[in-house]
Amino acid sequence: MTDVLNILKIVLFGIVEGVTEWLPISSTGHMIILEELLNAQEIFEGGKPFWDFFLVAIQLGAILAVVVCFFNKLNPFFGNSLKNPEVTKSKEEKKEIWLLWAKVIIACLPAAVIGLIADDWLDSIFYNSITVSITLIVYGILFIVMEFWNKKRKFKVTDVKALSFKMALIIGCMQLLSLIPGTSRSGVTILGAMLILCNREVACEFSFFLSIPVMFGASLFKGLKYLLNGNALNSSDIALLLIGSIVAFAVSMFIIKFLMAFIKKHDFKPFGVYRIALGILLLILFACGVMSI
Repeated sequence: MTDVLNILKIVLFGIVEGVTEWLPISSTGHMIILEELLNAQEIFEGGKPFWDFFLVAIQLGAILAVVVCFFNKLNPFFGNSLKNPEVTKSKEEKKEIWLLWAKVIIACLPAAVIGLIADDWLDSIFYNSITVSITLIVYGILFIVMEFWNKKRKFKVTDVKALSFKMALIIGCMQLLSLIPGTSRSGVTILGAMLILCNREVACEFSFFLSIPVMFGASLFKGLKYLLNGNALNSSDIALLLIGSIVAFAVSMFIIKFLMAFIKKHDFKPFGVYRIALGILLLILFACGVMSI
């Protein structure tokens, strides 16, 4: 019964990861909350070290969904989809894709450097539920303010290929804020892109593309850190990792397509309202002693 319950918990974590990684509502924030509510660390024999590894490992499943959904835009070699790999791209198409990847790498550098240097320090200070509550509310307000402000402005960038290297670097610097839990990596990069007059589709797409090197790098870093500290993976832990990753991939496929369709007709204010409501609810739960800080 315990094993079945643990598997159900892992499935729930995969679902939450798949939903919250791409919507601008903070996957890390939701995982912190879920961790406390379900005593997540008790699932694994490795305790907290393995739980930390698990959080970034299931992101790999979510990343694969981006690669599949945007295969044509991200693949500079061949094919216009996974179903038509025989189609050859022109030299101009290949050049545009390589330039896009160059912009993605440049945008990743600020967070990569600071993250490597200050990862443990930031976790020790900000990795808690009260930080999540505050950042949920603050960025929820910012999303609403940004959307009202955008009504008076005209977006200048309507294609992700039109992003300049300078714009990519600005968005990358904004991504630094996501090192604080509850901020939302996708949320803060979307806000940064819209701030410099990228439309919602461009903001979302570039945010998705940024996640690939960032999350692959984070997973590799956490994985090596876990193993170099003398920890090992047993068959049970590997099975749980696979289940979480597969669920995260499947849910991510749906959510990415949903969000891209949603923003064609709507703005981000509903996500801002959700963030504020959740943040206030958490503060009330802390005040009532239902959840610990």
